[in-house]
Amino acid sequence: MDEPLGRRAERVFWERHANPKSGWSRTLTLPAIVYAVHTRRWRLLAAAVAFTVLNPLLFSKPDDTEAWMTKVVLAERHWRESGDDLGALQALNVANVPVTLYAIYAAYRRDTGAATVATALSMTLKFAFVAALVRRYEDDIDGSDLER
Repeated sequence: MDEPLGRRAERVFWERHANPKSGWSRTLTLPAIVYAVHTRRWRLLAAAVAFTVLNPLLFSKPDDTEAWMTKVVLAERHWRESGDDLGALQALNVANVPVTLYAIYAAYRRDTGAATVATALSMTLKFAFVAALVRRYEDDIDGSDLER
């Protein structure tokens, strides 16, 4: 039976997003957004937001699933689809929201030091979250299932 359009689009989104170039290039978006707000470069802000939205579609499906950033995306997909409660691990993800918002607020106030520290903290929280998510994913999934 043919795959429904919505399901196919979702599958293609995740496959392309799993390209490590997609994940690594997205790490630049928060600093670009904070910089754009700080310097009042609204076109740069619009470009950074547009890049964030379009990024998962800009890259092809990766050749394999060995790259760490590919595993980050596979782990995130697995987590979202499973509806799994991450418990304490989720605290890292939730803590990231106000820190990111504060980074943008500090940039708007042109408080360079606070914006820089908050951006670095936000990125640290995000990397800690996804690193733990990958470890959990690898523990939960047999190695042969990593290529889903």
